[in-house]
Amino acid sequence: MRAPEPVSPASPPTLDPRRNAGRRRDVDRDLRALLGAALDPRRLRCDDPLAPLTTFQVGGRADWLLDSRSEREVAAAVRAARTLELPVTLLGGGSNVLVSDAGVRGLVVRFRHGEIAATPPGTVRATAGVTLNGLVRWTVSRGLAGLEAWAGTPGTVGGAICGNAHFRGRLIGELVTAVGLLGPEGGIRRVSPERMGFGYDRSRVQESGEVVLWAEFAVGAGKVADLRAEARSSLRFRKRTQPLAAPSAGCVFRNPDPRRQDLPAGAPCAAGALIDGAGLKGRAVGAARVSHVHANFIVTDPGARARDVRALIDRCRADVEARFGVTLVPEVVFLGEFDATA
Repeated sequence: MRAPEPVSPASPPTLDPRRNAGRRRDVDRDLRALLGAALDPRRLRCDDPLAPLTTFQVGGRADWLLDSRSEREVAAAVRAARTLELPVTLLGGGSNVLVSDAGVRGLVVRFRHGEIAATPPGTVRATAGVTLNGLVRWTVSRGLAGLEAWAGTPGTVGGAICGNAHFRGRLIGELVTAVGLLGPEGGIRRVSPERMGFGYDRSRVQESGEVVLWAEFAVGAGKVADLRAEARSSLRFRKRTQPLAAPSAGCVFRNPDPRRQDLPAGAPCAAGALIDGAGLKGRAVGAARVSHVHANFIVTDPGARARDVRALIDRCRADVEARFGVTLVPEVVFLGEFDATA
């Protein structure tokens, strides 16, 4: 699966800056002034398109977009936005999200850079903007075992922690030894995995308003050749079972959990099997369609819109519920506003 991206809600602005030029100028001036101590405010861009920054390749623009280069910049941007009561959204690799055609209000902070370091004993620390693939390559090349099975997972460390990324029955939270969180009040704290609220596709930061800055992972000694073989095996599995050649956001729905949801007799426990069983493979809305390779993937063709993807998601949910009596829960995170009928 693709690691979900971290989203940090904040209080909404009292005025929509798109519809009030004076408000927009004031916010832009104040935002740049607040950021000036931490970075060059000229890197803050207005009305920047978000579609090229997501794996779905659809969606509108951000009111303001900042490509951050360090934990310090992320923290400064979040604090500035909250001071101005702007919504703030963190975007990593752009996977596992669907951006509305209307775009995203407030400040979008894209964290796509970072550092990796060995932190004895037996751990590796990676900042939130490090890609999971980059982390896997770093550990494998140094003979550090533990993360090699995550080869081929799009997204960043921050997104993986936020959504507790899973692959073939394993949760990445099982490897975590500590997480650095930026709290709503602006302080940074070190949090143990027991206090992260990890569960299937979830962590505490999805509700707490905290921002992941870094994570530490347990690693052990391994032979480089063996670790590379395991990583390649993971990549082969993904290529065989997922539509990696087409734009998608990874798995659209969570697999039903029979421990939490009563499943009718004969209903499969896999979202893809349920969607396939409802006859939806290949079903299309506009330029979005359910993949023929894996029914829990929606892929987009040129010209697709976010509303097409959202409508197809809603159709899959409705048809699966009608056919099997199972309510699918989206794994994809929706960013921005969507029409109720979309």
